[in-house]
Amino acid sequence: MVQTSENKRTSISIKPYFDNSVSNMGLEAYGLSLFDGVTHTEQLACIEKNGVVQYLTGLNEFSPEVRLMKNPEERDAKIKEIRVAIAELEKELAANVLDIEDVHFWNNVKLLKPDNADFWNKITLACGNEPVYLDPKDPFDRIKLYAIEAGGFSIVARSYDEARSKATPPKFYLDKAQQTASTRTEYKKLKNKALSELQKLFEKNSTKLFYIAKAVDVASVQYKKHTPNDVIYDNMDRHINGEGTEGNRERAAQGFLDAANMDMETLKIKAIVKDSVFFKYIINKTDGHIHHVKSGSTMGRNVSEVIEFLKNPLNEDILKDLNNRVEKIWNS
Repeated sequence: MVQTSENKRTSISIKPYFDNSVSNMGLEAYGLSLFDGVTHTEQLACIEKNGVVQYLTGLNEFSPEVRLMKNPEERDAKIKEIRVAIAELEKELAANVLDIEDVHFWNNVKLLKPDNADFWNKITLACGNEPVYLDPKDPFDRIKLYAIEAGGFSIVARSYDEARSKATPPKFYLDKAQQTASTRTEYKKLKNKALSELQKLFEKNSTKLFYIAKAVDVASVQYKKHTPNDVIYDNMDRHINGEGTEGNRERAAQGFLDAANMDMETLKIKAIVKDSVFFKYIINKTDGHIHHVKSGSTMGRNVSEVIEFLKNPLNEDILKDLNNRVEKIWNS
């Protein structure tokens, strides 16, 4: 049976997932996915092909994800893993002893055939704001774990990492304490490294910090040479924490570090390009290329190509033109 917070806790649970940078009727401010007392209940999913219904159990050796495994050894190992799990569950739930080597193995399965609607229709998940603890020693909890891993419940992501990566965040995720802690630690290390770099730049290289802000902040035109360093520091601190124009915390922290690792020439040119686009000194045309408006020169198809174009000594006149124009604005 499913363990609740009042019963024995395990290291595996289904927890509500929320991103406080995404609006959710105000609930994100309180770290909630749902209103108090609300639960989401879902039945195990199934697919129908040629009139045959197959449930997404994670315990079906004939499923596409198993059949299409290219490595024969890995496929055989997966089939053995599934049969061992089925044999254990059949023994516990139906007193049905199975031989995993039997060529008629699936003919002898009583409950856990992937098309047994009478059994699988009873497998449901009910989740709310409180964690739902799953005990691997309990056969029904074990079944739900296999099903979640197979994508059998759309409301539950298979991991915290998967929940973070989805374009539309799920309401819940499967939390395996060690795995989730590792994922969370990765971001913390990344964030702390970026914040440490921010502090060093603030104390020792405010000029580079100015160009970094220009490079990573979508609203780069707000920064001018007279913008107080404390303002830039505060904005970059918020940026690294995912509270700026880049809402994804990992991308924000990594973007700051990538900019900090650029040499000054590349970084400044990137800042010049960003503001030149904003002020339409360079523009995208229908031919798919970026052009220098004043000279009509084709500079490249994307920002990276434009930067390389401007680094080329043959294009020094265009770089000087853009630099003089944006410097005039930066100093205003």
